[in-house]
Amino acid sequence: MSQAIATTGTPKDEIVRCDACPVLCRIRPGKAGACDRYANVDGVLTRVDPLVVTERAAQGAGVVPFLSGAEGWDGNVAAPPPATFVTGVGAGTTYPDYKPAPFIVSSVHDGVDMVTVVTEGIFSYCGVKVKIDTDRHLGPEQAAVRVNGEAIGHVTTAEYGSQMLSLGGVHHLTGGSKKEGTVTCDAMLTLCNKGAVTMQIDGGAEVVVQAGKAPIVNGTPEERMRVGCGSATIGIFAKQWLGHADEVIVVDDHITGVLTEHQAGRFLDMPLSGIRVRGRKSTPGRYFQVAEPGLGWGGTNISDPLEIIESIDPKTAWPGLRLLMVSTTGEHSGWYVLDDQLKPQPAEMPAPIRLVVDRIAENCEPSLCTVMFMAGAGGSLRAGVTENPVRLTLSVKDRLTRVTSGGAPVYVWPGGGITYMVDVTRMPDNSFGYVPTPALVAPIEFTMSREDYALLGGHMDYVIQLEEVLRGERLSRQSWRDDNPWPIARPAGETS
Repeated sequence: MSQAIATTGTPKDEIVRCDACPVLCRIRPGKAGACDRYANVDGVLTRVDPLVVTERAAQGAGVVPFLSGAEGWDGNVAAPPPATFVTGVGAGTTYPDYKPAPFIVSSVHDGVDMVTVVTEGIFSYCGVKVKIDTDRHLGPEQAAVRVNGEAIGHVTTAEYGSQMLSLGGVHHLTGGSKKEGTVTCDAMLTLCNKGAVTMQIDGGAEVVVQAGKAPIVNGTPEERMRVGCGSATIGIFAKQWLGHADEVIVVDDHITGVLTEHQAGRFLDMPLSGIRVRGRKSTPGRYFQVAEPGLGWGGTNISDPLEIIESIDPKTAWPGLRLLMVSTTGEHSGWYVLDDQLKPQPAEMPAPIRLVVDRIAENCEPSLCTVMFMAGAGGSLRAGVTENPVRLTLSVKDRLTRVTSGGAPVYVWPGGGITYMVDVTRMPDNSFGYVPTPALVAPIEFTMSREDYALLGGHMDYVIQLEEVLRGERLSRQSWRDDNPWPIARPAGETS
């Protein structure tokens, strides 16, 4: 069923030309092209990987491995057609651009005739957005992110409890050297297929990123993301510290909190401790820039928390004052008591204080890496859906057409075009491929009512029944992920 098929009657010993991408590989018998996605099988250009179809199977049903007619499957559908969705994984592409999509599938859902246009898009305009849950300083904003010495992206603005990377994009893929493009493509392909990639950030850390796994920073796996900034941590736990500590300082690279100055401490009528921390005071009890960013306490570069204490006012502080220093994850903590010279001296942490420090850690979510594939579905891909591509764009904006990637839900950005993002962990394994131009190949599906498909000028002559697809020789049947919405169903609240 691949769109790219050699001419009928081609001799078995003849080289075939693959037209699935602009590289136009010439493939000898028994060999695969440069992308390993198409091969010369008995003189016929054949998509190597099977087409992935997903089924809403019974509880506990597992993935059915590669199936073909030769292996004894008689073509009977294991589940009713509405419970089967054809993904773009293994579908093939529409290059050259004038071709209709490889599969335009008709099915029925709740009595409504539906059409799903199934293809694999070749994306030069694509990238990966990576969210890394950590307080560690990975590198300055705009710093280059490198793999094997080649720049593949940059550090972008940090978010609450997470560091963010922007990787790939057309300029790294095609705007630099051939090696830069190749390394960028390979790194993105590995990340999108849920593999691990080791990256070095200019002026920063080495980090190993893998979707759905904890990041590894300079060889150390991260365990948790912070419960909040230093100020937020003060607000959350202030009442639990009341009566057990005279001062609490929550060390944070962004906003360090000082309990007795903080609004929470004032509401609890706590007396000021006279302990002043370094940095720039924002509002009472909130300090910026107490230290440089780094891999130490609270994402700073310090290993001794007492370094951030600028002064202790003898008119306000007193001997025996009880001081807790803690990080925003609870990973670092220290208990001190002021001596007769008002100098903090380490002491054994009392049980009520240890309980709250442990509670900080308990309230931190596990540290993970999130990999979001982002791409723009351009005119050439849309031409595989309709002869008038702008109608598809408008149909997506009007929510008449649902876009999915490997069956997974996507977020379509507002504005022009069909620019979308998808969480790769919600897609089937090994959903992505590449072409050596270089560019990534990703599955994409457009689902709408048959009536709407006809109105937007769809390729109605190429519509086939779902049952016909399921009689194909190269299928991989997989169980549907229950956390993904069923693509053929209309979203809740939609009436048209």
